Amino acid sequence: MNTAYRSLHLTASRLINPNPISSSLLHLLAAPRRSSPLRRRFLATPFSSSLYIPMAAGDDQVPPPESHLLEKQFESFRVQLEESAALREQIRAVVMEIESATRLIQANLLLVHQSRPIPEIIEKAKEKIDDLKKFYGRLAEILQKCPGQYYRYHGDWRSETQAVVSQLAFMHWLETGTLLVHTEAEAKLGLNSLEFGLETEDYLTGICFMSNDLPRYVVNRVTAGDYDCPRKVMNFLTDLHAAFRMLNLRNDFLRKKFDSMKYDLRRVEEVYYDVKIRGLISGGDPPLPNVQDQS
Repeated sequence: MNTAYRSLHLTASRLINPNPISSSLLHLLAAPRRSSPLRRRFLATPFSSSLYIPMAAGDDQVPPPESHLLEKQFESFRVQLEESAALREQIRAVVMEIESATRLIQANLLLVHQSRPIPEIIEKAKEKIDDLKKFYGRLAEILQKCPGQYYRYHGDWRSETQAVVSQLAFMHWLETGTLLVHTEAEAKLGLNSLEFGLETEDYLTGICFMSNDLPRYVVNRVTAGDYDCPRKVMNFLTDLHAAFRMLNLRNDFLRKKFDSMKYDLRRVEEVYYDVKIRGLISGGDPPLPNVQDQS
């Protein structure tokens, strides 16, 4: 009886619903889900503090405070970099004029190797010194816009200043036979050691550059018949080399230039030796210094 009734009920159910859901599935759906400890802890946590769901960008969305701080910081960086770039452009424009004036002085001084009259050559080269003083004055005015930033921009005119000192020292030696001291170099360029001065390393490097021109000058003077010139240059370079040895120079660019002075002195000594053994100078000259083992 029960079997017949169940078959009749199943047939009627199929006629009403061709895709019936099994009773077992209905039982699973209707059965209450057991709550695990992790799920209970998640449900107990406030929703706003445990889960962040990004919302679509809209007019009413407010950025976090950190975004404002970051934007403000990089905006100040942008302003600083633009101001620094503009300042460097002004400095480079003046430096190019310094470099141009230095090339003209060097071109005039090269004529001493052709046995031209030295006073005439020096007088023509000195015409550009006033221009150099004017250019360095303009540099000082530019740096007044950024107090305390001298060494930040010093590299923009360092090499040009070293070349200027080299030419000024060579002119001074041709006139007097002595070394152009640091204070005299500053005075020629109109520099103030307190605000905008001549750096000691730039001065020393320029003096080393000047010594590189002396061996060629000696050879050309001997060729022109000035046999006393090697002795004068040798004595000058000997004293200068001894003075540099008082400095504790490290292995940097200035040290390399000082080492080149040793070879300049050696070349001048060789010329002096050749002139002396040929009897072209008197025999009362001082003996040759030995710099073979100096470093």
